[in-house]
Amino acid sequence: MTKKVAVILSGCGVYDGAEIHESVIALLRLDQRGAKVQCFAPNIAQHHVIDHTTGDEMPESRNVLVESARIARGEIKDVRELKAEDFDALIVPGGFGAAKNLSDFAISGASCTVQPDVLAAARGFAEAHKPVGLICISPALAAKIYGAGVSCTIGNDAGTAAALTEMGAQHVECEVSEIVQDEKRKLVTTPAYMLAQSISEAAAGINKLVDRVLELTH
Repeated sequence: MTKKVAVILSGCGVYDGAEIHESVIALLRLDQRGAKVQCFAPNIAQHHVIDHTTGDEMPESRNVLVESARIARGEIKDVRELKAEDFDALIVPGGFGAAKNLSDFAISGASCTVQPDVLAAARGFAEAHKPVGLICISPALAAKIYGAGVSCTIGNDAGTAAALTEMGAQHVECEVSEIVQDEKRKLVTTPAYMLAQSISEAAAGINKLVDRVLELTH
């Protein structure tokens, strides 16, 4: 039976949106495994816009849903339409958009909040005990979705791991090519570009994450 997987994007570009390599790798692996995918994003303004050639902030405003549509080739919906009962699993790629647009983790750290529509959608999967895959910095959302005690990884960055621990998560150090699974909660995480030095390194862990998320739908 074909599995239906929701993917939440956070814009388009590593510094202010969804990490494009991570997003495309996840979408490619899902397609290779025969899953049917629908992308979603919050219909909100980005935290800010970054010039990816310089790293400087730009004096303009962009919309997270509109920017995410670039990666989804236009096939995208407002995350308010995402209902867990319509899908078998959820995957959230990383990029600073996860920490700036889907949440304010990049600004507030352990005191962060998650964008309400994103939180409601993700909690729907958690409450339905359906598998979720969080990539790169997206595990910063885990404690807000699942509550204290959830196991996840962002690799081995001490400062970020400490913030996750302060939020109530149990951080597990992880190689770039591996995954961490919270078996009780059906949550799968991988470091990707928190550690990766190349697109192939990022792909090694992301492919394992997608495969495991799909296995957990059975």
